[in-house]
Amino acid sequence: MLWHAMPDASIHALGTILENLNPVLYRVSLPNGKVVLAHLSKQLSTEPPSFLPNERVVVELTPFDFDQARILSAAG
Repeated sequence: MLWHAMPDASIHALGTILENLNPVLYRVSLPNGKVVLAHLSKQLSTEPPSFLPNERVVVELTPFDFDQARILSAAG
């Protein structure tokens, strides 16, 4: 049996912060209208930034779970 490694299938999107639930957890709206629960990436969680409502962020989703996302950075 031959196994192939799955390519990186992450999906990056711009989102808008709707609500800050705690220092590392946010509710984010995606361009298609879907609202997801997003946590800070490991790089951002070392010195957690404080994102404000209506601030744009870059999020990463997996094709397996569209209800959760990871915040990668602010959308400069």
